[in-house]
Amino acid sequence: MDNWARTLKLVYRKEPIVSFMVTAGLVNVAIGGLSEHWSLMSVGLSVVGIAIAVGVRQMQSRRRPLAPRHRPAAYVLPPARATSLPMLDIAKKNPPER
Repeated sequence: MDNWARTLKLVYRKEPIVSFMVTAGLVNVAIGGLSEHWSLMSVGLSVVGIAIAVGVRQMQSRRRPLAPRHRPAAYVLPPARATSLPMLDIAKKNPPER
């Protein structure tokens, strides 16, 4: 019994959203079944089924190894020449008039 409770806690901590959906669905099933509201019971069963499907899908996506990312080609500019641009001399320019 202790091992079952430990497993339940572990699953609830690993998958909190799925576990919440299963819990909410089971509560709907219990309330709908006991009070003979069959629509509430069917909604609860649907929520539980969807939660189980989401959990299985998440487990399968974790097992699948990710494909290595390919780095895009890097284009390098050609080496700059020493005198690619002429040097500007401020002394030659006229100052702006005010």
